[in-house]
Amino acid sequence: MLEEYVGEKWHRFITRKAQKHYPEAMVHLDEMRKTAGIFFRALGGEGGLHIESATDSEVHARRSVLQRIAGTGNKIQYAWRDDETLRLPESIALFPDKQLNRDLFLWLTALSVVDIDANKSDNWISRNQQRTRQTLQIWPGLKQHYQKLLEAHLKQRPDIRKLPRAEAAQEQAIREALKDSNAEVNLEYAKRPPQPVPLWLHPSPPQQGALNMAHSDPDIIDKGDQDSSNDDHAKTGKVSRKQASREDMPDGNDGLMSFRLESLWSWSEYIKVDRSSVEDSDDDVSRTAEDMDHITLSQDSETSAAKIKLDLDLPSSQYDDIVLGEGVPVDEWDFKQQKLQKDHCRIIPMLARDAEATDLPKKLQAQARKIRRHFEMLRPERHWVSRQSEGTELDLVNYITFLADRKHGCVNSDTPVYRELRSQNRDLACLLLADLSLSTDAYVNDDARVIDVIRDSLYLFSEALSATGDRFALHGFSSRNRNHVRFHNIKTFGDSYNNAARGRINAIKPGYYTRMGAAIRHAGNLLDKEPSTQKLLLILTDGKPNDLDKYEGRYGIEDTRHAIIEAEQKGLQPFCVTIDEQAEDYLPYLFGQRSYVLIRNAEELPKKLPLLYLRLTR
Repeated sequence: MLEEYVGEKWHRFITRKAQKHYPEAMVHLDEMRKTAGIFFRALGGEGGLHIESATDSEVHARRSVLQRIAGTGNKIQYAWRDDETLRLPESIALFPDKQLNRDLFLWLTALSVVDIDANKSDNWISRNQQRTRQTLQIWPGLKQHYQKLLEAHLKQRPDIRKLPRAEAAQEQAIREALKDSNAEVNLEYAKRPPQPVPLWLHPSPPQQGALNMAHSDPDIIDKGDQDSSNDDHAKTGKVSRKQASREDMPDGNDGLMSFRLESLWSWSEYIKVDRSSVEDSDDDVSRTAEDMDHITLSQDSETSAAKIKLDLDLPSSQYDDIVLGEGVPVDEWDFKQQKLQKDHCRIIPMLARDAEATDLPKKLQAQARKIRRHFEMLRPERHWVSRQSEGTELDLVNYITFLADRKHGCVNSDTPVYRELRSQNRDLACLLLADLSLSTDAYVNDDARVIDVIRDSLYLFSEALSATGDRFALHGFSSRNRNHVRFHNIKTFGDSYNNAARGRINAIKPGYYTRMGAAIRHAGNLLDKEPSTQKLLLILTDGKPNDLDKYEGRYGIEDTRHAIIEAEQKGLQPFCVTIDEQAEDYLPYLFGQRSYVLIRNAEELPKKLPLLYLRLTR
């Protein structure tokens, strides 16, 4: 115990002495994510890019004695950008002034907006010089902020007088490049590379697609659709990115085995076991990955429960839901080619096989009665409309007034003296599209899963709309690939809301992935056929678009956004309700600032969904 106490105190002391940052002025990416996103798009950056934390990069520059003892100063997080994401440091504490650290986030964001000519930039220094030069030319208002960052950073760089000659020459070149983005500089060879430049982007960012797991390995999927029963690590809220690479699976026959000479005769203790990949249910895999700087992935013919878990067991057709027809072809948007791929996907309409007519669950009956009383006030009622020029009968009050005016000689020949019985209808239709992907199998508390919350929401939503008399339809969707987008008919516009419809709600279950764009297009086509004036497309989901093939990342986001734009062009009103806590990273781009709502406590969804509908349709 004493050794641990002394070791802990020593570690804290030496780390504090060696550190060259300012924890008290630290600014985290989570604080700046929304601001940086708005700033990036305001400067002309692509709206489909989402912001993530960068990976650690190794630093081989000269470190002080204290840094070597403490084991610090050997990692840095550079900012960089590819076609999918803008990666910024997880936190910045480079300067003692917190505002300067915030400005550095925004400066790196501005640098990433600029596209440079790779032919004119043969090394990382000239590339960053070109970015800096163009950034300040396009947005001269950033020059003052950049100068403050530059002055503060130059004070922190190594003293040239204390460096070996070759390293001093390198440092001098870096300083000249920072001060003058037009200066031509060349780095001389030195035993150690120069100190990192946090005001620039990554000197050698990872190649895009170097680890495109979803394209090459169908066993690795988006976290949103994994089996979330063991997702304890995700609940901590700490997500760090790791450098990764692919390697061939080791055969376990290579390597050096060290042993004592006397063990040569201990044949009975030798067991031929390949320890290159071993399952251990007691291992905390997520913590192990958190401690690793570089993760290597490989494929082999073996199966392992400790690998990423995935439920791809396809049910036999006799147990699967009933398929209605041969499928409906729908388009899909390819943002890289900037074109709509005709009939690229196929919608498979389905009906629950084992759905049995059922009453409303007892636990929801009291809440349903309250909601029905609230919504019945919106039910159209017939009422008399007075002072009409034509009508079914005389308006006696106005007729007596007309006779009195005529007797006094001040009558108007076109005085309205009729009344008519009219019914004011709510001329609207709503289609609710629910995400039924595998991610809805996650638990929101000790008793209920996301799919259970969605089921209760559909019950209460239907009770509310049946009270108003509004036309509505309920559908669910999930997907296996572009040729199998499952579209569940829970209640169509022509169906009555009765025990049979409640049975289909009760039969919904989670499975597969989230090809959202295709489902929205098909739902939009169904809703467009309705004769109502106001048409609301309500999308209920717990995650972002993804599927087995290339439908993930920006591809899925862009296709979904295009599907929403198509729905708006038809005169529909798309609106998204989500319980995904990371939805604010991508939903504003998909739906706009006012066409989505994030419900942070998933348990409140059944109660809030009918009230949200009331607000949208009043």
